[in-house]
Amino acid sequence: MNKIAVMGAGAIGCYYGGMLARAGRDVTLIGRPTHVEAIRRAGLRFETKAFDERVRVHASSEPQAVHGAELILFCVKSQDTEAAGKALAPHVAREAAVISLQNGVDNAERLAAVLGREVIPGVVYVAVEMAGPGHVRHHGRSELAIGRAPASDAIAAAFGAAGVPVEISENVAGVLWAKLIVNCAYNALSAITQLPYGRLVEGAGIPAVMRDIVDECLAVARAAGIQVAGDMHKAAERIAQTMPGQLSSTAQDLARGKKTEIDYLNGIVVRKGEALGVPTPVNRVLLALVKLAEAKSR
Repeated sequence: MNKIAVMGAGAIGCYYGGMLARAGRDVTLIGRPTHVEAIRRAGLRFETKAFDERVRVHASSEPQAVHGAELILFCVKSQDTEAAGKALAPHVAREAAVISLQNGVDNAERLAAVLGREVIPGVVYVAVEMAGPGHVRHHGRSELAIGRAPASDAIAAAFGAAGVPVEISENVAGVLWAKLIVNCAYNALSAITQLPYGRLVEGAGIPAVMRDIVDECLAVARAAGIQVAGDMHKAAERIAQTMPGQLSSTAQDLARGKKTEIDYLNGIVVRKGEALGVPTPVNRVLLALVKLAEAKSR
């Protein structure tokens, strides 16, 4: 897999696309015009704790730039999945592999319905942000988990050669829910307070609120027949230790006056809870508060 396209080259897409490009892959980033112009002018500025360099990649704001790609990383916001998928559909090569590297638990299924083909679910563990036009800043972690598919071994090999560890999971639904639960515990609270994770958990009563969020999410997952492995309370606690300076993506979107993905984080827990008869009062409050803040910031 040498020719790779990234649909939705925000922070996640630029990070993984940049890592693959640094390893010698032919990468095209498809994103917003401001980022595309900066990347075309001076390359992708790739800033990590280990290096700060300019990475040469192709960049476009048009979905037809995926033409000929052997692997497509689909990284758009959850609320844009269907629209971006429809724009992409006419340009995807028959033999291309498509992987969803998005927040939420149902994007691969929604995208597959639009494209009429298999989409591999992916779970992203990385702290990263766009620090400016064409400038991605990495704070920590990088690993991926992906579902089992015919192309999974080749995808894992390509990322592995780029220094990105990839686990091929036989229970990717459970892994997606584990990531969702952690996001539900942190994203909305970080957004409402505009605090990074380390400071957030020092707030009076916040750890107890997080435990309530996790318990609600686990109850919904159980009712949906999803097997979530491990101790999710401990997993949630670890995030503040491993990413103390990280603002959630929801907090970043809110600060920039952008629509957040809250409907696909705490919101999906609320909706599934309603459908399955599982109460989710804490998630419901957080959903409502972020939606209010979102409306106020526009």
